[in-house]
Formats: sequence, C-alpha cells, structure tokens
Amino acid sequence: MEETARSKKLAETIRRLYGIVGELERDYRDQHRHFTLDGHLIGSIGEVYAAERYGIDLFISSTPRHDGTAPDGRLVQVKATQRSSVALNENPDYLIVLKIDGDGEINEVYNGPGQPVWSLFEGRARPKNGQYQVSITKLKALNEEVDEKDRVPTLA
Repeated sequence: MEETARSKKLAETIRRLYGIVGELERDYRDQHRHFTLDGHLIGSIGEVYAAERYGIDLFISSTPRHDGTAPDGRLVQVKATQRSSVALNENPDYLIVLKIDGDGEINEVYNGPGQPVWSLFEGRARPKNGQYQVSITKLKALNEEVDEKDRVPTLA
C-alpha cells in the first residue's frame, strides 16, 4: 500500500506527540504520572499543573477518590478537560476542575468542597459507566458561591 503525503504527515505528527509524551514523563517522573495518548493525557497534565499551582502532593496514579494532598492537608481530586463537562464517580473532599483550551491555556473552573458538586447527583440513578457528568457552566456557577476560605490556595 502506497503512503500518501497526508499519511506521512500524520505519522510524523504522531511521532512528535510521542516525543512530547516522553518529554512530559521525564520532566514529571517525580510525580508518578503517565501521559498516555488517551484521556489520561489531559488528566495527567491537569494533575501536574495543580501540583505546581497549588502545591498538591500527588498520590500514585489511579488512587481512588483523591489525587493528592494540598499543603494544608486537604484531600483533593483534580479534574481537567477540554470539553464542556467533567465526569465524577466519587465524592471528593475537595475538587479542583481545570479547563484546557486549544491554545494550551489552563483555567480554573471550580475550586472548593466536593459536596456542593456531588449534591447535584442526589436522587439520580448512577449511570451505567458509574460516572456522573457535570457541565463546566454549572461548575462555574457553583464556583461563584465558594467562600475564599474553602478554596485550595494557590502558591505565592
């Protein structure tokens, strides 16, 4: 089968992505994150960003319920997305939701206790995949109601 110019370019782009993944894994080896080219890539990027921005000490990847501990001892779940919603399957003590846009900008959508978000699902049957979806729009609205003392502070 003959390779077209377009398929050659695609192969080269994929090679560059794998190179970037390797670079991320080397740069964040101490954070125990894998940057696989699937949904985990965005999640791991969000987690290491949160570790740097908020000083979160990350747990081993795939630890249930929480991704790490904030400097003040709060247990925190970090969610990152490029989409219009995020999925939750457990009620975290504290939740930070980040939105990554096409330019690579990372914006905080929600930073506060997990309970106000989790309460949105009360009385609803758990979806077949076990994950409740909450929209970025709803999270932004909830974020406006979070008292400053209930936020995970950013590092100075």
